[in-house]
This record gives sequence, C-alpha cells and structure tokens, in this order.
Amino acid sequence: MLETSARLLKLLSLLQAHKEWSGPELAGRLGVSTRTIRNDVERLRTLGYPVHATPGVAGGYRLGAGAALPPLLLDDEEAVAVAVGLGRAAGGGVAGIEETSVRALAKLEQVLPSRLRRRVNALNTHTVHIPGEAPSVPPETLTTIANAARDHERLRFDYTGHNGAGSRREAEPYRLVHRRGRWYLMAWDVERADWRTFRVDRITLKVPATGARFTPRELPGDVAEYVEKGISTAMWEHRGTVLLRAPAERFRELGYRLEIEEVDAGTCLMRLGGDNLEGIAAWIGFLGVDFEVLDPPELAEAVRALAERYGRAVSDR
Repeated sequence: MLETSARLLKLLSLLQAHKEWSGPELAGRLGVSTRTIRNDVERLRTLGYPVHATPGVAGGYRLGAGAALPPLLLDDEEAVAVAVGLGRAAGGGVAGIEETSVRALAKLEQVLPSRLRRRVNALNTHTVHIPGEAPSVPPETLTTIANAARDHERLRFDYTGHNGAGSRREAEPYRLVHRRGRWYLMAWDVERADWRTFRVDRITLKVPATGARFTPRELPGDVAEYVEKGISTAMWEHRGTVLLRAPAERFRELGYRLEIEEVDAGTCLMRLGGDNLEGIAAWIGFLGVDFEVLDPPELAEAVRALAERYGRAVSDR
C-alpha cells in the first residue's frame, strides 16, 4: 500500500510538471507497466484529480482544471520559490493581488516544514522591496497574454502609445517582461511586420481572441536587452543619424541605446536620439571624432549653431 501511495504521488507530480505525457513515458519514469499507469490514473480521478486521457498513437495524459483546486505537490526549492514570489506579489504590481497574495502566503507558511519556513522568513525579512508608482495590471490580462504566448495564438488589442494616440494591433505574443513595477509585452506586430514592445497597462484586449495560430519566430537576441532598448528609445522626442569617421568597434560599448552599423573599416553609422536636439549635438561632439549629420536637417542646424557658439567663445583670444 505504501509503495502504491508513493507511486501515486510521483505520478501526480509528473502530471503537474508537464503539460502532457504519453502512457509509455509515464511507465518508463515510474518503472511500471502502462496498465499500472491506467489503474493509477483511475485512482487519481477518484481522489478528485481531473486527469484527461487522449487515445491513439499521439494520445496521452494531462491534468485538467477541476471544479476545485486539488493539493499541489512541491519540492523544497519549489515551495521556497512560491513563498518568496507571493511575498513579492504582496507588494503590488498586479491589480487586486496584494491581499490575495498575503492570504495565500499565510496558508503556505502554515504547512511549510520548519527548515523551509526559516529560509523563507530570512529571505522576506532581509529583502527590501521599494514599490514603484507604476499602474497596476489586471491579473486576467497577464494570464490571457501568457496563455496566448504558450499556445502560439495571435492577440488583438487596442493600444495607447506614450503620446496618447490610440491604435488597433494584431500581434504574436512571445514574452512578458516585468521591469521597475511595469509589465511589458514583447511581440511580433503583424501589420508592421516587426518586433515591438508594448506596455501591458496600455493594452485593452479584444474578446474573443483571434483564434489564429502562428509559427514561432526566432527571438531577436536577448529578450531583456531588447525590451530595455525599446523602452529607452520609445520616449525619444528626436532621433538622428550621423556618419562617424572612425571604426564601429570604437563605439560598441557605449550602450544599448545606440545603433551602430559598420560602413567600412574606418567609418560607421550611428543612430541615436534624445529629448532635445541641442543635447544630441553636444553629445556627438564628446565622441571626439569627425562626423557628418545625415538626418534630420534640424539636427544639422543644431550642430551648426553649437559650432558657432563655441567659435564665438574663442574668437577674441
């Protein structure tokens, strides 16, 4: 009986950890026959776990959603991770989740072994959380986006840009990124045929979703770096392109806010931006190399005005 109970717990843990298992896969993991797996699945069903089975060669077992939440099986590291995550969530960021997180954390701490409770308490006691002033996001919005990304399903939504302009978007969602109290969606914009970063609190999802599936694309490099760059450049009021008389490698380490494109061994293009043209003009001068402003004309005029001002400063000496 003890062996059977231990096997049921192991089977339940496997079903909770993976979306779907074939009968032979589960049998191999547990060292039993597929017939035993079928019998164990029936035992789990009698205990209230909705285990769905799909017949056929491509079929398998998966744990579905039931009328009530069955007990979850967590190992030590998973339990600590959940407890710490609930502690952080209690600090805000997702609308209405603070009080719920506190209640869930209290329940979890009641059943944690003393050795794990000490680890969780140490982490929460000695970690300082500074809440931001960012707008919160409804949890159902986050879960809808996450599910669509998991299932490779396109999303339709209305979006309000940083300038207040509204637009309707259809996108292929890939990653949710949490940065400094705000949630961002990294997605492929179908109409614009390019990668985009969207602030989730500015998204109004259209219901129902499109239902259209998409084939996942290769991500454009590191997700965190891409989103950071998108956030930093989205607020630029002015942008410009300059030709620098120096090798591209000289400027590679200046930061992710710049786009550097090699022209030849001694020349490169730099695309940059900022809040005002005078500041951009002055910053280019700090690079210490000869350059040519390609666009916009307003940036060229700002550079000319700055050069004349510097010239007047030394003209009488």
